[in-house]
Amino acid sequence: MIRKALSAALVAAGIGCGAHVAHAHPSLQVREAAVGAPYRAVMSIPHGCEGSATLTVRVQVPEGVIGVKPMPKPGWTVSTVRGPYARSYPYYHGQTLSEGVKEIAWTGRLLDEHFDEFTFAGFLANTLLPGSTVHFPTTQECEKGAHRWVEIPASGQDAHALASPAPGLKLLPAAQKTAAAKTYKVGSLLIEGPWARATPGGARVAGGYVKITNNGPQADRLIGGTLPIAAEVEVHEMAMADNVMRMRKLGDGLEIGPGQSVELKPGGYHLMFMGLKSGLTQGQTIKGTLRFEKAGSVEVEFRVAPIGASSSGGHTHH
Repeated sequence: MIRKALSAALVAAGIGCGAHVAHAHPSLQVREAAVGAPYRAVMSIPHGCEGSATLTVRVQVPEGVIGVKPMPKPGWTVSTVRGPYARSYPYYHGQTLSEGVKEIAWTGRLLDEHFDEFTFAGFLANTLLPGSTVHFPTTQECEKGAHRWVEIPASGQDAHALASPAPGLKLLPAAQKTAAAKTYKVGSLLIEGPWARATPGGARVAGGYVKITNNGPQADRLIGGTLPIAAEVEVHEMAMADNVMRMRKLGDGLEIGPGQSVELKPGGYHLMFMGLKSGLTQGQTIKGTLRFEKAGSVEVEFRVAPIGASSSGGHTHH
């Protein structure tokens, strides 16, 4: 009865990731991660063995999960078993790893009616196959016996059909790296990372964004620019007026004081590309110019981010 109540509470709180908790299996809280990137594993242990307390939690580290370090846990002793990898793996800062932690053991006491988590960090080598699953066989050694969660499903087999499945991590493709933001100089001004939002079909306007730093002793003003596919490029501001968000054109342009950095971004100062002849498509780059009152004009490239993006990296508003 206690175990049923505990499982229900964990599911309601979103702890332990759904079905695995309902079936009282140890599980990874984050069960999908990209290869070629760090991974922080949190192993959930929902109960003991036959009503008795867990004394040791032992996790085996699969091949290709490298540079593993366990997190110390108050009241528990942590130990590791190291060994050679099947091959050498590239790691941070040009390092190559040929050996590392192959098993972690936490020793302490976890009552059957309690729930706890055990954490370790590592790196998912880019040699791992996206779309596949790596498994972390986990053993609970208890006051009364032990339970070995070590079964690995065969190809096409549902892990839920196994009596004692090993916690699994589904591998995703490596995250795409955002191209480095381009920088430009004109006079004493530094222009960083010009970008724009992609437009929906039929749109006649679009927003452009950029960071401008004035390294000179005198103020300057951004007064506009040009874009081959736009009739006009204007400087605008979004601001609250009478509790209403309003947009207005800055007829005198935007001042950048000496030593000042100004970032044009969604919801604030921005460029408006007016009278578009064609839409802006995610991933393309568009050449144009920015025009300043004193420094003159400078040629730039706007990188086009997704519709609704809040930054050039493509993060969108939800």
